[in-house]
Amino acid sequence: MSARFIQVLAILMFACAAFMSSAQAQSRTELLVYSALEADQIKAYKEAFEKENPSIELKFVRDSTGIITAKLLAEKANPQADVVWGLAATSLMLLDREGMLAAYAPANLGAIKPNMRDTRNPPTWVGMDVWSSAICFNTVEAGKRNLPRPASWADLTKPEYKGLITMPHPASSGTGYLMVSAWLQMMGEPRGWAFMDALHQNMGVYTHSGSKPCRQAGAGEFPIGLSFEYRANKTKKDGAPIDIVLPTEGLGWDMEATGILKTTKKMDAARKLADFSASRAANQLYAGNFAVVAIPGIQERLEFVSADIEKQLIKNDFAWAAANRDRILTEWSKRYESKAEKR
Repeated sequence: MSARFIQVLAILMFACAAFMSSAQAQSRTELLVYSALEADQIKAYKEAFEKENPSIELKFVRDSTGIITAKLLAEKANPQADVVWGLAATSLMLLDREGMLAAYAPANLGAIKPNMRDTRNPPTWVGMDVWSSAICFNTVEAGKRNLPRPASWADLTKPEYKGLITMPHPASSGTGYLMVSAWLQMMGEPRGWAFMDALHQNMGVYTHSGSKPCRQAGAGEFPIGLSFEYRANKTKKDGAPIDIVLPTEGLGWDMEATGILKTTKKMDAARKLADFSASRAANQLYAGNFAVVAIPGIQERLEFVSADIEKQLIKNDFAWAAANRDRILTEWSKRYESKAEKR
């Protein structure tokens, strides 16, 4: 073979490969996914799904729970998303109430815990994992200030913590809302609001992220950050000098869940994502981040979180939490917005 022939052959092979790659890319179905998954979780979840479904590409719009929920509701007349993957079940209940979700039974639905899915068959949403409230307590900063380690929610109202606590804003953050909802359910509304009035006196700032208070506590910006167990475990694992406190009265919680928008024009691809989300393989991924997942027998203990955390979850009335969300957030904002973090 002449050198010229080899050069031409190489060019043709490269052009053919480029054409095939371009054709394959053009043939892939692109799904727009709205999500409140943690940014450091999305890459692994996306890669696992696309490996099993190479003809589908996921594009994510990611923000805090409250922001994504508000965006979805604002777009009700012209929904942009195809699928919601990793949003609070209470938020999906709101979307369902507005008639925005398609009913679909994922292939592995029978393996999902009954209390982690819509009770109707077919369901409009299916749970993935549980995330629950937790306190991140910086032991180094506490030592400098001679602060006692809190053991309960009630302890957080002690005067020695004045200005030293940070927690998520419940309108922006699902973690913030699950805390507020839990306090009102556990204590009853009069006592719950009285508790939050006292807690407000000790609050430094309400953040617009559920993770940020634990990061702040880990960095020593505040000795105490109210957050959730995944972020607490990861912050400690990354070397921050924190204790993880699970308050004795019980833990507020919500589920991350998946739902398909009724208006999607890519229903087959959307159902494949719903199938994957409810699969054993996906639940094994969730179990790397959360202590409680939707399929029994998969979860493993998080390294720094109590093994019996599931027993500490309060009895949560999700329907009540979803139905009363607007009323609760309006009252919360009227009382406490003055210490909200500036956007």
